[in-house]
Amino acid sequence: MKVAELLERRRQNWQELEGLCDRMGRINAPSASEMTRFAALYRAACADLALADSYQLPPNTVQYLDRLVGRAHNQLYRTRKFDTRKWGRLLLFEAPQIIFNDRCVQGMFCLFWGVFILSAVLAMNKATWPNYAESLLGEEHLTQMETMYDRPMSGRDAGTNSEMTGFYVYHNAGIGLKCFAYGALVIPGIFTTLFNAAVLGATFGYMARPDVAQSVNFFNFVTAHGPFELTAIVLAAGGGLRIGVSWIRTCGWTRGASLRMTARQAVPIMFASVILFCLAALIEGFVSPSALPYWCKASVAVVSSGVLMFYFVLLGFPRR
Repeated sequence: MKVAELLERRRQNWQELEGLCDRMGRINAPSASEMTRFAALYRAACADLALADSYQLPPNTVQYLDRLVGRAHNQLYRTRKFDTRKWGRLLLFEAPQIIFNDRCVQGMFCLFWGVFILSAVLAMNKATWPNYAESLLGEEHLTQMETMYDRPMSGRDAGTNSEMTGFYVYHNAGIGLKCFAYGALVIPGIFTTLFNAAVLGATFGYMARPDVAQSVNFFNFVTAHGPFELTAIVLAAGGGLRIGVSWIRTCGWTRGASLRMTARQAVPIMFASVILFCLAALIEGFVSPSALPYWCKASVAVVSSGVLMFYFVLLGFPRR
């Protein structure tokens, strides 16, 4: 069969592609079947254009196919309008329900806070475990903590606050990324999360001892940003563990397919973790070191905890 006759037979597909271009120009969200058909026709038109150009068919045919392929390309890769309804549903309904019902997040939540509270109690109870905090944290770290919070919070200038906010984002996000990355290996992720929980809990417990003079200054600094920061660590660890479990428990899929499917489920978890890390850094950079009275910073912590409860529990609670 001659190339000209073959291309003439394909003219019906070209007309169908033109019609789909017209339809996609009028609507913002075509159906999945329309997109599949459109992509197939677009690839076929590209092949037809290559044939027409190679065999030097009449210029009007080549120009027609060139315009058609260009138009289809612009429709396929055009910039989509920001769908506020879709994103609102994702952020206010789908994401909190995914996070609330995720078994890996639930497991990491229980492990982190269980070890955190236990470690804090052991470090604070000097009579029963006199050397727990010293053995876990080291004398040098404890001395550094006491020196760091030796003076009351008196505030800093705006430039320093901005610089420290950037440092807190880098430092805190590093902890979260480490928990997430190691979580993909399951056992290292669980160990890293439990180690961070034990260290943070021991630090809080040691600084809460009555004989530590810097106790008031320490809690004056950490109270405001604590809820967001600690919750972000838990979410990062849960998201990483979700990825790690997917290549062990594939549910009949190949490991690659299981990882791809689970990655979509882990995106809302990590997205929420990143937002909480950024919010915690802003509070830690501007509110925590300020000279505000403690009740103001405690109020920020209460409001932050209320926001977390509302978003992850009330919005995330299973619905029919």
